[in-house]
Amino acid sequence: MKILFVCLGNICRSPLAEGILRKKLNDQHIDGTIHSAGFEPYHEGQHPDPRSISTARKHDIDISNKLARLFTVNDFDIYDRIFVMDALNYADVMGVARNEEDRKKVDFLLNQLNAGSNDEVPDPYYGGADGFDKVYTMMDEACDQIVRLFS
Repeated sequence: MKILFVCLGNICRSPLAEGILRKKLNDQHIDGTIHSAGFEPYHEGQHPDPRSISTARKHDIDISNKLARLFTVNDFDIYDRIFVMDALNYADVMGVARNEEDRKKVDFLLNQLNAGSNDEVPDPYYGGADGFDKVYTMMDEACDQIVRLFS
């Protein structure tokens, strides 16, 4: 299975989710393709926010070499599932979906915990390090559910 996580700039939430799920799959010796992307070019080509890197590191996850990239319509052809962090990301991705098949691949990440709730992973960018810890916990729990998709 191929999973893509999408947030706004691809430096906070989505690279952290990518790292979380990749580690879970590696720890269980499960093959999968996991990546992340953003929808705005603010940070394209940059490494994740240092607070995301630090939060990941606390959990033995290294995302420091990840480079931010933009979501493209071709991602619909590559990935089986596309998980977004919030309503804005959802609207952006759905706005470039070409057909119903593309739209069926897209869902809110936290719907893995509460189906149909469309709960959002808050953007921790403008807050302190504790916000990154909070989103880590949310995404870690959701990624536990995603691992089940691979079995």
